[in-house]
Order: sequence, then C-alpha cells, then structure tokens
Amino acid sequence: MAITKALVWPRVCQAMLWVISASLWADPRAMTCGSCHRDQAQSQPGTEMGVGIELPDAQVPLQAHPKLTAAANGYQYIVERKGGESTYTVQSGSSALTVPIRYAFGVHNLTFVLEYQGRFYESRMTYYESIQGLAITMGDDLPRPGTLVEAMGRLTSQHEITACFGCHSTGAVNQGKLSLESLSPGVQCEHCHAGSEAHLRAVQLGKTAPTPARLGDMAAEDMSNFCGQCHRTWESIVGQRVFGPRNVRFQPYRLANSKCFVGDDQRIRCTACHNPHQNLVRDDTRYDAACLACHQRAAAADAGRARKACPVSDKNCVTCHMPRVRAPGSEFSFTDHWIRIVRAGEPYPD
Repeated sequence: MAITKALVWPRVCQAMLWVISASLWADPRAMTCGSCHRDQAQSQPGTEMGVGIELPDAQVPLQAHPKLTAAANGYQYIVERKGGESTYTVQSGSSALTVPIRYAFGVHNLTFVLEYQGRFYESRMTYYESIQGLAITMGDDLPRPGTLVEAMGRLTSQHEITACFGCHSTGAVNQGKLSLESLSPGVQCEHCHAGSEAHLRAVQLGKTAPTPARLGDMAAEDMSNFCGQCHRTWESIVGQRVFGPRNVRFQPYRLANSKCFVGDDQRIRCTACHNPHQNLVRDDTRYDAACLACHQRAAAADAGRARKACPVSDKNCVTCHMPRVRAPGSEFSFTDHWIRIVRAGEPYPD
C-alpha cells in the first residue's frame, strides 16, 4: 500500500500530542496552537493580517499623532486622541459632527469605520503613513458632499460591512450576521485554518481530532481563490466590473492575468512569495529566487543556446516586472501583481 500524506500526517500529529502530553511539565488544558506551531504563533499576531483592526485601546498611529487635521471639498476634518479614545470630527462653518472611532481598519494606514444613528460609514478620511497625516480614503472622493453626514463618510451596505469585519477580524461574523460583541481583532488561526479550534479543544482534552486541511498542498488557482475571499478573486472583480487602476489592490485578480500564471503550478501561488505568518518582505531582492524558480529553469531548457533568464538582469525582478501603481484618489501605492514586460508609456493593462 502506498504511503501518502493523508495517512502519515494524522499519525505525526498523534505522536506529537503523545510526546507533549507525556512531558512531566505539560498540562494539555493549557495548550494553545503555539504549543505545536510555535514559530507561526509568535510571528503572525504582529503582522498586518494578525492585527487587522485597531480598537480604541490601540490605534497606534493616532497615539503617535494625537491631533490630525485636513480639509477637502469645503469641509474641515479633525481626528483627535484624548484619554485613550479617538474621535472623528467634520466641520462646515459653525456646524460640526463628532463621532467616536471604535474601529480603525489597518495597521500603518488606518481607515475608520464609524457608527452614526445605528448605521456604519466608511470614513472619508484615512490616515496614511506615507504623509503622516489625513487624506481622502481611496475611492471615497466626492465633488462636494451635500451634508455633514455625507462628508463624514460613505454609507455602507450590510453585506459590505459584514464582509469588511469578516476579513479584518475573527469572530465578528456569525452565520452571515455581524456579532461585534465577540469580535477579536485580526486574522487568527481559525480564520484560515477551519477546524483548528475543534482540533485544539480535543488536544486539550487528550483526545485525537481531525487535523485542519493543509493549505500548503494547494495549487496556485485554489490558493488564489482561497486568499481571494478577502483579497478578491478574478471572478469577483470581473463580475463587479472593477476596472482601471483602482483594481491594482486586488492581487489575486491581477496575478491571474499574468502570462506565467498556471493554475496547477505551485511555483506561482501566493505563498511562493509571501509567508502569511510573517510581515510582508519589503526588500525587492528577496523575491528574485521565486522568479528564477521558473525563469532560470526555462532558460536552461533552451536547448543548444545559453541565455539569461532575463536579458536585462537577474536581480530586482519585481521592480521592472511588477511596478508599483498609485491607487487613484489615495496616498498609497500597490505592487501590481500582473507580471509582465512593462513598456514606458503603455496604458494600464486590464
């Protein structure tokens, strides 16, 4: 009988449980995911996905900048931090509207989800790290809001706001409905590894439990659709007709348009470049190995001729082939995941 991962992996987990439980100092009831997955549990909570939402007791950029002001479309904006709480004010002449900032989405850049008269609004102003200040939230610019409420933020639909909390936090959505009293900031283990909580509870009781599916076994297209649940799939962008430079922020859609994207090739999947349990790597040279995993091999296979993987360079691949694009109406640029030969003056591909 062939030995497969499906047969071996549960036995490995069972053996690990026996070893840990048999240790004199181990109390299974005190075990966490980090008891077995220590490296991931130590690094992931501090990542952008691990934080996701900053609640009033956090909101680190606002603590560093306790009073921020900006003006746009005839309105003045003030974001102020006092006594462990943050407020968001919009003014026009002698009229003003102030609401508390309970949910600051993001880490380095913060967009605020505001509650007003029982409804949720996406703030017209976002804190951008690049300018250490406030500017219009991408996609939320209006020629001239007609009221203070319109100037405060963009009214969101129930479906949209549920999706926002569902992607930026854990436990905030229960059976498709908002359940903010059980919200935990950020993407936690169960968010991606379905069944991990049941697995942990069983381990704590000294029992054997089914192990969550190994996401590392996914092919490129499957992983793109999995990550696209929050980062947007190719189908969702086409279906919503989100075209032009504003879709640069949706990496699975952009990546799927690349000539080198092959759905069953693990070398082009999301985790070939990004470790979801660690902070995003900002050093462009660190991605060269992932590019050359395909292109160096293609060059070597070119029978009878010795040629480079790229006629220009085999370093800093992403700086040429994955340019950074400024999202319209924002102070933030995204790496365009549509991998291609970029030519000066050509229009944004879509």
